[in-house]
Amino acid sequence: MELIDTSIINVALNNISGTLGATLEDASWVVTAYAIANVIVIPLTGFLSRYFGRKNYYLISIIVFTLASYMCGNSSSLWMLVLWRFIQGIGGGALLSVSQGILFEQFDPKDKDIAGGIFGMGIVIGPTIGPILGGYIVDNYEWALIFDINIPIGIVAALLTWKFVEKKPDEHNINRKAIPIDYIGILSLTIGVGALQYVLEKGQSEDWFQDETIRYLSAAAIIGLGTFICWELHTKNPAINLRVMKSRNLIGSNVLTFVCGFGLFGSVYLFPVMVQRVMGYTPTEAGLSMIPGALVTIFAMPFIGGGLSKGIKPIYFVLLGFTLFILHGYTSSLATADAGKWWFTLTQILRGVGTGCLTVPLISQAVVGLKPVDMPYGISLNNMFRSLGGAFGIAIMNTYATNRFATHRSDLISNLQGNNPLMTERLTGIAQGMMGKGINPISAKQAAISSLDYAVTSQAQMQAYLDGFQLISVFFLCTIPFMLMLKNDTMDAETRKQVAAAAH
Repeated sequence: MELIDTSIINVALNNISGTLGATLEDASWVVTAYAIANVIVIPLTGFLSRYFGRKNYYLISIIVFTLASYMCGNSSSLWMLVLWRFIQGIGGGALLSVSQGILFEQFDPKDKDIAGGIFGMGIVIGPTIGPILGGYIVDNYEWALIFDINIPIGIVAALLTWKFVEKKPDEHNINRKAIPIDYIGILSLTIGVGALQYVLEKGQSEDWFQDETIRYLSAAAIIGLGTFICWELHTKNPAINLRVMKSRNLIGSNVLTFVCGFGLFGSVYLFPVMVQRVMGYTPTEAGLSMIPGALVTIFAMPFIGGGLSKGIKPIYFVLLGFTLFILHGYTSSLATADAGKWWFTLTQILRGVGTGCLTVPLISQAVVGLKPVDMPYGISLNNMFRSLGGAFGIAIMNTYATNRFATHRSDLISNLQGNNPLMTERLTGIAQGMMGKGINPISAKQAAISSLDYAVTSQAQMQAYLDGFQLISVFFLCTIPFMLMLKNDTMDAETRKQVAAAAH
């Protein structure tokens, strides 16, 4: 449910922006606020689990996630919804990493890769199935239900956690006074990521550094993230141990994971908006168009996990995943306004298999060469970079599409000259058609101009979204050299056991 909530909102943005009286650009903050909270909380889960105890922290997170879901569904304004989405993201941030640790501890080393592959299905399927579920709800019910469906599941999850998840031996007598809290690290991370995300989201609409707020927040992002990195590298008890980034494998894996998150969340955000706004899909149709990607992922992930357990080197899956994602972006960028559903079926299959080939193998590569004590930090950083890539992907796709729309519209309008006989002929034909339906000549001429303006706007929007898919391919191409940083070592059974146990 946590991962479904990263994307279930996408197909509802048009509906939400209309209902709450906001622009689509502002409404995208509903998506971004959740992503920012995830990025901040995920790397802190190791510290928070130690401080509160894993079971307590997991239970609290489920309760916060469920309560925030209820408040999201009852929000009466856009910014109230954004606030509760942020709180929902804080609660949801722990669920992936902590549940991963709980799950893996239950399996023998020989079964952990297969279990990881099955568990990884949720990582990929969640963001994919979100638009399908969201589209059905928006078309048949109110958008608030996309949040309310979390409530019964959250209540059941909380009860099952309280009943069945056991505390680890060191959780029964936690001495919180002996666990130092890295206030400066946590605060600087929050300020840096939050300010940077605002700049990415609003920079285009506010004319970037011409706006005073953008200038101040850009400085805050640089200072916040700079302080965070310097402090975490020098303090004795960091909330996030950045020293593990000395590992060449971890650096390369994190960059590639960032790009994977960028591509997955960016495309899942871009596709349903494009087919609804330009091609006339209903929210349900937009969601159903993403089913092929979800289905192939369901079948691919267990095979990928099984392949890893049999000794196939993760780098082979990573290379295949990048190739498929590049093809996904390139093929999507060739679509036209009258492209059929089969065209997008192919692109969704490429994305689904590509993402499956990247998720678990990159986590495996991230911890190669790390000491057992450093593995939890390596895994949490890898999860953080995936979420950070997703947050950047949504923000950059939104900004880039807006910018490209303005450029394409300007280029198209420049070709509409009054002395152009083709334009005159088209306007005359539309106007005559209107007059044939009984509309007076003046109104018919105005309607013809409006019709032409609509066609220009639609074409400009289509080209802007296609440019977004092309940008995804470019990102993947530019980061291929980072694969050279990955060692081809495979982990022995004992190391796999330590990785699984440290996954929380």
